[in-house]
Amino acid sequence: MVLKEFSPMELTDEERAIYEWQIWVDDLSESGQEKLKGATALITRVGGLGGPLAQSLAAAGIGKLILAHAGNTRPSDLNRQILQTHDQLGKSRIESCRRRLLELNPRLEIEAVPENVTEGNSARLVAGADIVFDCAPLFEERLLLNRECVRQHKPLIDAAMFDLEGQLTTIIPGQTPCLACLYPEVPPGWKREFPVIGAVSATMANLAALEGIKLLVGFGELLTSKLLVYDARSMTFRKIAIHRRVDCAVCSALGPPPERATPAEKDD
Repeated sequence: MVLKEFSPMELTDEERAIYEWQIWVDDLSESGQEKLKGATALITRVGGLGGPLAQSLAAAGIGKLILAHAGNTRPSDLNRQILQTHDQLGKSRIESCRRRLLELNPRLEIEAVPENVTEGNSARLVAGADIVFDCAPLFEERLLLNRECVRQHKPLIDAAMFDLEGQLTTIIPGQTPCLACLYPEVPPGWKREFPVIGAVSATMANLAALEGIKLLVGFGELLTSKLLVYDARSMTFRKIAIHRRVDCAVCSALGPPPERATPAEKDD
């Protein structure tokens, strides 16, 4: 996969000390840490999935987060939304996210947007980011964000969970299937509220954060053209191959899918 080069930013001595153990990872090193510092990530819906994801990216040293989530904190948020607290009940959810993340990493730049993704703001939100993490519970929001990422050629990591199951895939417009290839239409009967255990949300959030770090730095095997499926009941993972749809209403205009290499071509 040919990905955009993200502009690195030189580390300070303080940052070298904070991220020392992370820099020891051979594939990451100081040059990778500088790429993380120079990167901007958009996270839509900073709840049970987006909250732990934002926390992991902040701890890893990403330079800027754009956080989009409307509404105030409710009691039912507290079993999984780790950036919310009891004293925040009835107050702005996104402001609590901003405060908690800056307590963890005061060097982090945060653009806090008290809105969910809509037709009116999706282009602006995506335009400000190098990478997009979709953590919305509604397919309407996920498909809207997917469409805008394809239009702007921005990489999208789509994370989802339900009950004790989770799914994750990485979308590179023009090179991989987009979310509309996988879900051409909104599944019938889907609701915003569904069974959820916080540990399952956090598991998928941290897998998404790792996928994003790998993409931004440029190492490892990404979940491109693959859907990772996690079943917490059996503690099993499996990967399902997914393919671009030639008639996809969103990404078919980007041209035909790349030809798949034969085993002989791969050996060459």
